[in-house]
Amino acid sequence: MAAVAAPRPLVGALLLLFVSAAWGSAFPLMKDLIHRLPVEDLIAERYVLAGLTLLAIKPGCLRGLTRHTWLNGAVLGVMFGVGQAGQAMALHSLPSSVSGFAVGCSVMITPILALVLHRVKVQRRIWAGVMLALAGMTVFTLLRGVEEHEVSVLALGVTLSAAALYSGHTLLLAHLSKRSGGFPWYALTVIQLLTIGLLTGAVAVRDGIELPASGPDWLIMAHLSVVSCALGFLARSYGQAHVPAVPSQILMSSQPLWVAAIAVIWFHEHMSWSMVAGGALMAGAMLLALPAGSVATGKERRRRDLLAVAGRAAKVLADRRIKREDRLVLDGGPAPYIAKSACANTEGCPWHTRSLKGGGEPSLERLIARATVIVQSKSLPGLGCCQSVTLLGRCLCALMEDSGEVRTTALPRWFRSE
Repeated sequence: MAAVAAPRPLVGALLLLFVSAAWGSAFPLMKDLIHRLPVEDLIAERYVLAGLTLLAIKPGCLRGLTRHTWLNGAVLGVMFGVGQAGQAMALHSLPSSVSGFAVGCSVMITPILALVLHRVKVQRRIWAGVMLALAGMTVFTLLRGVEEHEVSVLALGVTLSAAALYSGHTLLLAHLSKRSGGFPWYALTVIQLLTIGLLTGAVAVRDGIELPASGPDWLIMAHLSVVSCALGFLARSYGQAHVPAVPSQILMSSQPLWVAAIAVIWFHEHMSWSMVAGGALMAGAMLLALPAGSVATGKERRRRDLLAVAGRAAKVLADRRIKREDRLVLDGGPAPYIAKSACANTEGCPWHTRSLKGGGEPSLERLIARATVIVQSKSLPGLGCCQSVTLLGRCLCALMEDSGEVRTTALPRWFRSE
């Protein structure tokens, strides 16, 4: 199991911003490549190549994994893969701006799911970041204009469901990263990438798989696979171990900002007012989403370091502690019973075994009557056949036999030895 170091919010936030930039850079390239390659084939190929790339870099990453790790990786891959396949299929019946806004609604769905599923209360600052991110998404998508395209309610519902799956993927990944047994982030990334590739490939194989036909297209595919998918998913898996789920979703929702920046810088598109307004809203959301621990003072850092050192020292001392070898071993049998009677014939006495709790005497009334007779016993001929250790009275056997007789006279004396 690969362990994750102590939380580093600033490192996690920077990695998640890289994820957003890497995924944002994929949109202009995919927009250009889908004119020569079906979108289903493109999505399937990029995820399969990304998984195989990470597997080639670290071939032994899948050895010795537990069943839970395989299951968690497969569930993560199914959630994201089903979302990708549904989004790709619904894109044919939706304008790209509407589809982008529906997918961006995951930034609002994530805190709602966190509250419903995990009872996680989101801070007001984070809620403000969610609202700013959603407003920026609206400016980047819907306010820039909707193409002349009929909006299908079914396709919109499928896209919103895909956004919910993306939110669930974020929450599950954040939950797995907090487990005490370790977080195999590299192996989980490989498993889910290959799972996503298989799921999207099952959708693309209906019409056959088509590969890029030229060298530039293969270069675009390499960027989409290695940078956007492989490195992006690795950075996301590691970054979410240091940043909570909702702030991480806000940071990753800044993809439109990077898309607009790449479109202006590399494709020389005109900068419009919607880009400026949306970029300002996204920047404000990212600032609010930055964890408060990322600006911790030096004193707080030293305190955390001292606590970490103290924890390691306590663990070492606990391992070196001398342990006793002569441990007390208790038998599993019944506790021994010490007889309180001095009867000479204890084995033959019919009342000896019945004196124990749970014995063979069935009637409570008869026991009370016989106890009354014993206490009120009058004729006490010496010590008799035996002497009770505790009561110093007559033999219990004889007293029990006498108690069965019918007495007509009252016995004024208390039971005592003579």
